[in-house]
Amino acid sequence: MTDPIETGQEVLRTEARALEALADAMPVDFLAVVELIAALPGRVIVTGIGKSGHIARKIAATLASTGTRALFVHPAEASHGDLGMIVDGDAVLAISNSGETAELRDIVAHTRRFGVPLIGLSSRPDSTLMQAADHRLTLPALPEACGIGMVPTTSTTLTLGMGDALAVALLRKRNFKAEDFSVFHPGGKLGAQMARVHQIMQGRERLPLVGAATPMGDTLVEMTAKGLGIAVVTEGATLVGVITDGDLRRNMANLMDRTAGEVATRKPLTVAPDMLAAKALAVLNERKLNVLVVCEGDTPVGILHIHDLLRAGVA
Repeated sequence: MTDPIETGQEVLRTEARALEALADAMPVDFLAVVELIAALPGRVIVTGIGKSGHIARKIAATLASTGTRALFVHPAEASHGDLGMIVDGDAVLAISNSGETAELRDIVAHTRRFGVPLIGLSSRPDSTLMQAADHRLTLPALPEACGIGMVPTTSTTLTLGMGDALAVALLRKRNFKAEDFSVFHPGGKLGAQMARVHQIMQGRERLPLVGAATPMGDTLVEMTAKGLGIAVVTEGATLVGVITDGDLRRNMANLMDRTAGEVATRKPLTVAPDMLAAKALAVLNERKLNVLVVCEGDTPVGILHIHDLLRAGVA
């Protein structure tokens, strides 16, 4: 009886070797497909059925989340009215390992009739699909990892890899950044990490503000009232320093005879309201801080505490 761990390792290594083979022999039309999609006025319609359909849905979702307008159209539904979703300016990415999937017939015919660019993705370059396609993403015809040659394993892994390769090539061509990514991912942990500081910070009303000439007795009252372990020292509207618990310990001698400006640490580290929350968290961790003043220019507008990041799901 075959050891399950050995079987699992064999499957993974088989699929890994297949991906290496694909990377070493990229389809000749890959660059042309990237250029076509990047210049496309419409959307990429991704289609396939069965296991290819599941992969097609994932490819469409990945493209859409990285700045390429895309959607999945089920080939059977296309034959019953959804062909109307494919319009001038679109392109179709049709996926079929064999290239002979009967259910794709109507979509292929529709693209030929109305001049919609057709991209075929298959392991058989001489198949009906690939012969009809304007651009061909040909995968290496390698054995499935199942051992009986029937279960889509290697072929679906290669298809998924090719979809990822297209998506990443397109996002880099468009100079798609993390802040662009956040537009399409507002929810969950990822959405929290993509949030901006101004969406998480406590506003100006929560700032423990004191003037530079404020006696330390009054400064301590303000620090205690706001409960953030910090006082923000200003001259007019301009930030000139901060007082932390560490500053208090370092200035215990005659503390109550001094002013906030005399005790404050000058030119403190600040963050801007439009900084990514995840980047602000990295600053806090790197500098071993619990709180940061948020400034627009030299003017304090809010305060960001590590607890704010924890509540928002960033930390």
